[in-house]
Amino acid sequence: MRRRASLVLLALAVFCAALAPLLRWYAYPRLAKIPPGQYQEMVLEAKDATLLDYAGGMQPKKVDKVTIVQTLKGNVEASREVEADAGKDVVVWDTLTYIIGPDGKMVSRIPERYLFDAHTQDPVHATGEMVDGDPVTREGIEFKWPFFTEPRDYLYFDAQTRTSSPIHYVGPRTYRGMEVYYFEQTVPWTKVPMPKKMPIEGIDPATIEQTTGTTLWYTVKARFWVDPVTGAPVNAEQDIQQEMRGGIAASAPEGRLTAFAGHVTIRPDYAKYTFDLVASNRTKVLALHTYAPAGLAPVGLALLAAALWLEARGRRREEDGVSA
Repeated sequence: MRRRASLVLLALAVFCAALAPLLRWYAYPRLAKIPPGQYQEMVLEAKDATLLDYAGGMQPKKVDKVTIVQTLKGNVEASREVEADAGKDVVVWDTLTYIIGPDGKMVSRIPERYLFDAHTQDPVHATGEMVDGDPVTREGIEFKWPFFTEPRDYLYFDAQTRTSSPIHYVGPRTYRGMEVYYFEQTVPWTKVPMPKKMPIEGIDPATIEQTTGTTLWYTVKARFWVDPVTGAPVNAEQDIQQEMRGGIAASAPEGRLTAFAGHVTIRPDYAKYTFDLVASNRTKVLALHTYAPAGLAPVGLALLAAALWLEARGRRREEDGVSA
């Protein structure tokens, strides 16, 4: 019986020793990926913001709050189509940024389609990649950092300018008890396309610049607190400014009209929901990448030691003339 038990323990020790590197080097790279059908909603707010009053003489005015609703929906069918050509796991996110004024009416709505590698978060280029209907070719990341984010600068895509620029790693931070990486990006004043959907019915934004000479300019300072394990931001803040210049803004001081200016933050209830979601996913990733492989190694050694102890004890008893 002791020999049978020692063989069982030895088999279990070998199994644990083989499973540990298998989980880390085979299972983790294949299983750690963004699901194609993910759906997420986020509500952000800019309190005490400045907003252009389109119905009240095209003048900027202070408002109590501007609300920004962002929805993200994984397009599974589109993912499968792109994967057939790309030969790898691809995620397609259809997102919508819907901006609501203090009166509850739409200010603008900007759709996006973002395609990326499900494992590395590197952009994947295919037909349909766009911002507000304009075809784009993204470079760098958007929305999410890679799994096990490194403490370094990354190239980050800004949807307003349709360009990528470095987002700088500033240093480690603690957010709600979680160790995170803090990043900052400043996009200087840049001429940007006007949203195709605006609050004034019957006006085609595409013709505003051509007929009036009015242009839209934008700058932002963005801040992200990123969980380095999942690569998901747990918090974000943005100081956004938009100006109309020339044309209908020619009579304003310096020929500029503030279209929007505000400090955008995540609404507290959505901030808590986001943190809890990231914390849950963080545990799953660490279990597959670190906890299980690291735990199996000492378990395997303990089982091996037990097997050897039982075998040695059985042999001693046999030498003493006692059957095992």
